[in-house]
Amino acid sequence: MSSRDEFHSAEIAVGTAGVARRPVGPAESEAAGRRWWDADADAYLAEHGADIGDAEFVWCPENLHEAEAELLGPRASLAGKRVLEVGAGSAPCSRWLAAQGAHPVALDVSAGMLRHAARLNRELGVDVPLVQAGAEHLPFADGTFDLACSAFGAVPFVADPGRVMREVHRVLRPGGRWVFAVNHPMRWVFPDDPGERGLTVVQSYFDRTPYLEVDGAGRATYVEHHRTLGDRVRDVVAAGLVLEDLVEPEWPEGHERVWGQWSRLRGELFPGTAIFVTRRPG
Repeated sequence: MSSRDEFHSAEIAVGTAGVARRPVGPAESEAAGRRWWDADADAYLAEHGADIGDAEFVWCPENLHEAEAELLGPRASLAGKRVLEVGAGSAPCSRWLAAQGAHPVALDVSAGMLRHAARLNRELGVDVPLVQAGAEHLPFADGTFDLACSAFGAVPFVADPGRVMREVHRVLRPGGRWVFAVNHPMRWVFPDDPGERGLTVVQSYFDRTPYLEVDGAGRATYVEHHRTLGDRVRDVVAAGLVLEDLVEPEWPEGHERVWGQWSRLRGELFPGTAIFVTRRPG
């Protein structure tokens, strides 16, 4: 999963000089995402590695674990299933799935993140296959996987999330489940601030212009794309998937962790995460 903190050393590495709001196509968006996460992988995992774990499946900063939520299905049913993790980062979710007897494949656009995934695979003795590719062009044959999942990976950062839905539908077997977590769309109207400033509306929920950080030449160094809740549902339905559930995790009692824009202050007032539980009919 990812959250946009106020400052990252990666901004220096990729040459961030300012912010912008303008349309961004798939190629520029993917290139920016690759450069950003390659540059930020070390710092991100140094800061958040303890939160996501080395072999845990944590859906979101609200600390919802798949072991309890079972959004992919009963835990006992995972054994033997082929699972695609989209936007896997360092692949802790895939390693957790492997420990349940599943056969996961971890896909990410960033070589920097997959380098950490490979290191953790070696350290933990878990053989999870790693694939570098963008989510809009999945390099797998039709009907390859029983399940697919994404915990804040890829979907918020691609220019064409509808294509991601169609690609996942294609690589799933009939009856296969696809569960993905993203920033809750209503968060778009607030600043990325966990404090009081993050409680004030600053832009329209209906403004879908991407948020960019750019270098001195105006080239995107970081991109996030906004879709309304209705947009997300339409993308799912248009891809031929069935929406079974929409989970909005509540802020748990006793959870005090501040993670980027996520905090108890905001989490007790409005949702920070939306998790879409879908399946390919069959």
